[in-house]
Amino acid sequence: MSKTKYTVDDLKSLYEKYQEKYGKEAYKYLSELFREAKPLHEKYFSGTDHEQSWRAFKGKNLENLIVHIIKTEIERLGVKIINGNSLERTKEKNLSAELAQVKRNLLVDFGEYGYHLPDVDIIIYSPESYNVIAVLSSKVTLRERIAQTGYWKLKMEAQELTKHIKVYFVTPDEDETLTTQKPTKKGRAIVEEDLDGSYVLSETMIEESDKVKLFDKFIDDLKEILKES
Repeated sequence: MSKTKYTVDDLKSLYEKYQEKYGKEAYKYLSELFREAKPLHEKYFSGTDHEQSWRAFKGKNLENLIVHIIKTEIERLGVKIINGNSLERTKEKNLSAELAQVKRNLLVDFGEYGYHLPDVDIIIYSPESYNVIAVLSSKVTLRERIAQTGYWKLKMEAQELTKHIKVYFVTPDEDETLTTQKPTKKGRAIVEEDLDGSYVLSETMIEESDKVKLFDKFIDDLKEILKES
């Protein structure tokens, strides 16, 4: 059967080639990977606006690649990682008992307007207690959703059930919003003030802080969170 479209599995295979070339630093080259993947995606595109299709594909599959990169290490720590849309798009009656409880533990109370899931891309939780440990938003640039992520952090922090949940932003930072501390761009200011942190998948040198770090620091930071909890 002939191939009909370019998929996330193709991206994962391409990432494995980057791992062979760059080793543990392969995560720094996601922007390069997507540049290489774009014409391959276009090869199987049959619509009229490839640019729009590509942007949607790239945005959606950034989170899938992030999960792919860290899933094994995450599970070694005794916790689980899932895509946020697996809770958002599935009716509760169709979720497993485990994921139904995880969903309840993430809901934000809007009073008379009901309970709603925060807009997050990746969820890390305990398979024993079903408590959500951390949520990640993943976007190519900060301007796509950084203020919204800050909003959800404040909403979760304001209620007892969710105030312990760490909220992070993971990004290749293609517009280099996080590169320097001073002068501080708006997106970095939001990270430093309102989020628990941001992790950057980029080969560009960045001025790191307690809140802004390269992505290779994420697992070690998660280990510390698990120790504390």
